[in-house]
Amino acid sequence: MESNKYGYIRVSTQDQNADRQRIALGPYHIPRRNLYIDKQSGKNFERPAYQRMLRRLKQGDILLIQSIDRLGRNYAEILDQWRFITRDIGADIKVLDMPLLDTTYCKDLLGTFISDLVLQILSFFAQIERDNLLRRQAEGISAAKARGVSFGRTSLALPENFLEIYDQWRAGAISGIEAADICGCSLSTLYEKTKQWRKKSQERIEAD
Repeated sequence: MESNKYGYIRVSTQDQNADRQRIALGPYHIPRRNLYIDKQSGKNFERPAYQRMLRRLKQGDILLIQSIDRLGRNYAEILDQWRFITRDIGADIKVLDMPLLDTTYCKDLLGTFISDLVLQILSFFAQIERDNLLRRQAEGISAAKARGVSFGRTSLALPENFLEIYDQWRAGAISGIEAADICGCSLSTLYEKTKQWRKKSQERIEAD
């Protein structure tokens, strides 16, 4: 049975650039038709490109991704997808920045054990990081509300930890929709708030 190489790329927002991941996958000469790109959050696997790729994968194929968080950010679902691809479909997965997560290498029992162990550890800490971020953001919003800050449509007030939310959004850890939900506003309002926040920040820098 002929095997094929597939590449999967994910960025969290439409304005993020996928070139870094393309470059990382370049040396593996993946056919363009086998390269799948999603521009949305990794909180679940209901992503159109990922689902199309999954339907094409067959036994003996190889799926390449730059890092495990490009596959997803939900601990339990990452494990489920990994096992579905490697065990149910019978395809291999190669994570470029983590050589131990490579099912094409050491297919014996020990190799499988090491791969599964590393995957579970990495996935667990990815989930913990995300949960902690959401908790801190929720605490920031609660503190702001306790001070009388309104998050309704008529208010442009930002939560006190907006800088952290903004940094995570720009880094791709959360999507624009998730950032808007955390700030208690619509995505369009978030863009407007961010625009005003940038302007005020620039004015403060120039004043200094």
